[in-house]
Amino acid sequence: MGEGARRADEGLVARSDSSEPIPMDKSPKALAFARTLRREETEAERRLWGYLRDRRLGGYKFRRQVPIPPYIADFVCMSHGLVVEVDGATHGDALEVEYDERRTDFLKNKGFAVHRVQNVDVLTNMTNVLDEILIVLQGLKPR
Repeated sequence: MGEGARRADEGLVARSDSSEPIPMDKSPKALAFARTLRREETEAERRLWGYLRDRRLGGYKFRRQVPIPPYIADFVCMSHGLVVEVDGATHGDALEVEYDERRTDFLKNKGFAVHRVQNVDVLTNMTNVLDEILIVLQGLKPR
């Protein structure tokens, strides 16, 4: 699964025999897991967070590793309903693509727009990644 135990739906709470996540809620255990993900972020997540935190990107407030049961989203701008997912190299195989599509559909049904960026782009082309995120945010209405 994806980047292993990096996200709640791809690791510690995923069933080993299925790509379906075990349902999560905002229980103390789920919130503790989200805190663990914040401490153990990938290099790409760490770098992107440096630009998103403290309203540094266009004044938009982002949170990271946010429980949206049964998932934990990498970054969320709640005021505009945008989820930004940072995907590693494993997100290109057919099973991962199908899983990401189900996850995206779920988040969209919850009222979120989803924007996916690749680790490699965050690490090598941050300016374009940030520009893309701003364009998406500017196209969304505040909630």
